[in-house]
Amino acid sequence: MKEIIAIIRPEKLEKVKAALEAIECHGLTVVDVKGRGRQLGVTESYRGSDYRIDLLPKTRLEIIVKDEEVDEVVDTLVKTAQTGDIGDGKIFISPVEEVVRIRTGERGEKAV
Repeated sequence: MKEIIAIIRPEKLEKVKAALEAIECHGLTVVDVKGRGRQLGVTESYRGSDYRIDLLPKTRLEIIVKDEEVDEVVDTLVKTAQTGDIGDGKIFISPVEEVVRIRTGERGEKAV
């Protein structure tokens, strides 16, 4: 099993959720976060004064999938979250040793 963490633009969340449901990937956790990458934030003007916003709002998705589902989920995330502009986000993939469903005590892929 793998954990996929995707950091995306908040305005892309609904489109990404719909695309994941279309490929029958239903379980995910969503967290509103702030961060920055290479762009180091943005500079904006307000009433003639410039100010820098160095932590931008992003949305973090956490998804646990079977190994054979990783490529399809990642491809779906890239296709639906991508704008082509700086700040589209990142995807991180890590191994998951064990999953336990609290309600039933099921373990492993049955619990995903």
